[in-house]
Amino acid sequence: MSLHFNILTLFPEMFPGCLGQSLSGKALENKIWSLRTIDIREFGQGVHKAVDDTPYGGGAGMVMRADIIEQALSYAPNPGKKIYLSPRGRPLTQKYVKDLSKTEAITLLCGRYEGVDQRILDAHDFEEVSVGDYVLSGGEPAAMILMDACIRLLPGVMGNAETAPEESFSEERGGLLEYPHYTKPAEWTDKNGVVRTVPDVLRSGNHGKIEQWRHEQSVKITKKNRPDLLKT
Repeated sequence: MSLHFNILTLFPEMFPGCLGQSLSGKALENKIWSLRTIDIREFGQGVHKAVDDTPYGGGAGMVMRADIIEQALSYAPNPGKKIYLSPRGRPLTQKYVKDLSKTEAITLLCGRYEGVDQRILDAHDFEEVSVGDYVLSGGEPAAMILMDACIRLLPGVMGNAETAPEESFSEERGGLLEYPHYTKPAEWTDKNGVVRTVPDVLRSGNHGKIEQWRHEQSVKITKKNRPDLLKT
């Protein structure tokens, strides 16, 4: 089963962008996932193909029109799960990404300006999803984040199937942040002359102690950077 994305955007040339490179790019070539961009501007009105208008109730900025977005949406024959990228949406978590990666199709609506008319979201049951507590100029970068997070979980994308369970937020590691990684050389002197070595336990060959050390480090890092993830 492959995963298909429909992208409703004013800037179709932004896709696949970075997703056409590395693992996701190879997966695209191998048809593990696919995408179709739908240019909302093509359905705009007038000489300038306007897609937005002033907001009812006043206020700054312009709002993308529901009727125009609906026309664009009609060109997605299999919309599947419909998502609107928005800073007010539910957080994009690893658990949610894992669920999304098991679907057959996802339609991503990328807003611009002050956003989209609420009625298009209500009429077509769009779920609002946020990639973080910050505001972007448009939904396209957020869409790529969501897509990349889903694509890398598809069978055949990552070379080592054991990678995902070891990563931050994985259920297998209790939702903790990932432990530190080290590679060769075992001893390295930084530019300030400080000698930095790989922890002895990682070179011990004792897998039980290594796993214990990694768990302790995960707890320590999570407590420092994301205490909200620790179960009480």
